[in-house]
Amino acid sequence: MNTPICTTLAIALIGASALAQAQTGGAVLSERNVSLALANQIAAATVAACSANGHNVTATVVDRAGNVRAVQRADSAGPHTLEASRLKAYTSASARNTTLAMMEASQKNPAAANLKDIPGYLLLGGGVPVRAGNEVIGAVGVGGAPGGHLDEQCAMAALEQVKAALQ
Repeated sequence: MNTPICTTLAIALIGASALAQAQTGGAVLSERNVSLALANQIAAATVAACSANGHNVTATVVDRAGNVRAVQRADSAGPHTLEASRLKAYTSASARNTTLAMMEASQKNPAAANLKDIPGYLLLGGGVPVRAGNEVIGAVGVGGAPGGHLDEQCAMAALEQVKAALQ
């Protein structure tokens, strides 16, 4: 190969590599995530909050990638609540938003109506992101109360109980 061409190619490759590192900040990412201990606390506090209001629910907590970390199911919660809570948690973690807000947006905004077609998404109230500061580190999904707004209230009450751990 011609030396000037080799030199030009080498310079181009080095430049592309430097640009890629500058854009990503390096090759390794550091991310915060919900721990098993915290996931168990959130799930238990969520079920307790709903039980105090007479609602038999299941609470599922997922990590930032939507993988299940903890599940708690009240003694009389229906079998459908397991999958509903998991899907709500997954949807919330994925979108980094509450599922109630997503449901309302999809009903009011025709451009958002197709959110329901994303595989694994469940647009019913009861999915709430778990945030450490402004960073979403997971989500909790609740199923079983007579209305998604009530599921969401239980999740919010649980997150309020553990807010010191999320600092």
